[in-house]
Amino acid sequence: MTNVRFSIVLTLLVLSFAARNCLGEAVLPSLEKPGTNAVQMAIPELPRLQSSLFVGTNAVTNATSALRAETNGWLAPVTNASVLSGTNSQLQLAQYQETLDFARRQRAAQAPSIAEHALLQLLDSAAPDEIKRPALLELALVAQEVKQLPKAQQLFAKYARLYASDPSLPEILYRQGLLYREMGASVMALSKFYAVMSTSLTLKLDQFAYYQRLVLLAKIEIADTYYLQASYEEASDYLTRLLKSEDPALNRAIVQYKLIRSLNNLGRNTDVAAQAKSYLSTFHESNDAAEVRFLFADSLRKLGRNREAMEQVLVLLQSQQAVAEKNPENWRYWQQRTGNDIANQLYKEGDYLNALEIYLNLSKLDNTPSWKCPVLYQIGLTYERLQQPGKANDAYDSILKSEGQINTATSTSLGQLVEMARWRKSTLAWVTQANEVVRSVAVPASDASKISTQ
Repeated sequence: MTNVRFSIVLTLLVLSFAARNCLGEAVLPSLEKPGTNAVQMAIPELPRLQSSLFVGTNAVTNATSALRAETNGWLAPVTNASVLSGTNSQLQLAQYQETLDFARRQRAAQAPSIAEHALLQLLDSAAPDEIKRPALLELALVAQEVKQLPKAQQLFAKYARLYASDPSLPEILYRQGLLYREMGASVMALSKFYAVMSTSLTLKLDQFAYYQRLVLLAKIEIADTYYLQASYEEASDYLTRLLKSEDPALNRAIVQYKLIRSLNNLGRNTDVAAQAKSYLSTFHESNDAAEVRFLFADSLRKLGRNREAMEQVLVLLQSQQAVAEKNPENWRYWQQRTGNDIANQLYKEGDYLNALEIYLNLSKLDNTPSWKCPVLYQIGLTYERLQQPGKANDAYDSILKSEGQINTATSTSLGQLVEMARWRKSTLAWVTQANEVVRSVAVPASDASKISTQ
């Protein structure tokens, strides 16, 4: 009888080992004892949640069959069974572990319903804490990944309550903070992120690098939470502190970019100019460099440093092709917005020479009538302000020559612009003619003095 039982056990273990090799190991390690490898694998997965999942009918059917095959006879019924002894106890523990491993594989294979079913069996069984603890964590992760946020939050909270001294508690608190923020509960999210830092200090565990990285992530999320809820004063404070960190894992470009935007929203133009200058000297090839240069130019203009502002606009408009090609649409947007906004402000302030230089560079960005005609119109107006009617007339002529390329039925605004250019051209001609008449009939100053003495 003993030999038969041993043969059955051996067969089951072989089948389980084969199934494991076919399905692959779980993607995420258990967080029971976070060693170096566990840290390296767990940390990159922390910041963002997985997208929603879908399992087809066949996949569900096959996986359900696999579940029955793997778990058939392996789990003890839900009962207050007495503690097994000797070989039977070890076998039962191995069976529980196999079911836990199976659930992890199913979660990694994007079969959350099957993973949940297996995990619930474990939690309802007589399995020991060393099995139930990671099973509860896995169940919370399943709920998190399928966007059952309240359920995931409840499971994480239960885990934190039952295993308050567990080494993975700071990571659990971190996940709770992310969930609360996604649920719109910013205050609760902040409390969890702060708890990550305090818990990491009080646990006094030996995995220093692991907890140091979690504390850094918590600080980042605190700053980001303030930033996302438009609390720019607090956000700028925390982002400034983060920049003082020398941790190589910190994405300094993103931190400084958000700091610049926060300072800009606070109207702290001197600080914006300083941070933007520093950013562009280090991260001039980043995707956000175009927007940062716009904020730099705008802050300089608000500080009355118009010539410097214009220089920054020209740098953006004449940016290297290799940099712009990385994200051409983004660069084109910020080129056009920067040039247009700054030039228009300079025009309104009466700085026509700097405004004109920007407009002339803007006209070279795009030859389509929808872009070029409005810029040419602004060029014409600026030349009028500079008392150069001939050049203003040339700008309006260029617009009228584009009339054949404009479908006024689909572009009413461009049609109106053409009419305005035609009107200004005719007005310029009338004013020029009137000035010539005035000059031709003007009485010389010497004659005027003779008339006054008679």
